Amino acid sequence: VLGSRSADTLSGIGPAPLRAGDRVAVGPPPRGAVALPAAPADPAPDAPLRIVWGPRDDWFDAAGRDRLISQAWRVSPQSDRVGARLEPADGAPLRPRDGDLPSEGMVAGAIQVPPSGEPVLFGADHPVTGGYPVIAVVVHADLPRAAQLRPGDVVRFAEA
Repeated sequence: VLGSRSADTLSGIGPAPLRAGDRVAVGPPPRGAVALPAAPADPAPDAPLRIVWGPRDDWFDAAGRDRLISQAWRVSPQSDRVGARLEPADGAPLRPRDGDLPSEGMVAGAIQVPPSGEPVLFGADHPVTGGYPVIAVVVHADLPRAAQLRPGDVVRFAEA
């Protein structure tokens, strides 16, 4: 769409995902040496991602809310641009209270907890609605760091 080489995995719009051996045209060859732009310094790459409590944090008891920020979470291989599924790295999953929750609007950085108790940190291609409780939301300033998480990485959260 509009010359993009990216795909929206939820809607199926765009080209197929890249595979080993695919070639992607990026424009004419450079006329000389190309300097890479300097990456902004990240003064604390291992710092916890800062959160604000979400609209449904009341679906979790105090111990569950404390568990979100007191234990480490490992990024699961079941992660992509839609969201990073988080497995407890050194503790227990989160368990929301029982009940039905109608679908609600979602934002990038929302930490939604499905029945498995393994939170999903929504990324750039997140769905616009979701039906599981959102315990917290990563602050906007920390979303670029959250977007760099890879399977196997360990992440922690802290109240903003």
